Amino acid sequence: MMELVLNGNGFLVIPYEGRQKMLVLSRQKDESIMIGDEVKITIIDVRGHKVRIGITAPKHILVHRREIYDAIKKKEVDRAEKERSEKQNPINKPSDHHSESEWEETLPQPR
Repeated sequence: MMELVLNGNGFLVIPYEGRQKMLVLSRQKDESIMIGDEVKITIIDVRGHKVRIGITAPKHILVHRREIYDAIKKKEVDRAEKERSEKQNPINKPSDHHSESEWEETLPQPR
């Protein structure tokens, strides 16, 4: 059973994916929502099931669609894992300071 709660300001708050609560607001075209003092979200247009929103935020606050955000985070995790792997196994890749032929020369030669 889903629990719906009104917070102290009379806004509807519902559980969201079991991790946190989500504030649910209703807005019409040309109405806005403020997040802190710097981020403004404005409803630009509503057509059927699509809502166009405009976001005004300072440059230091990154704004992405969720699927783009997820792709960026995955790339960051993949890069970090690759760097960790290279630090643990430095022989797997030539150093930026040596050409590949120089690198091959430094490998142990078979006896």
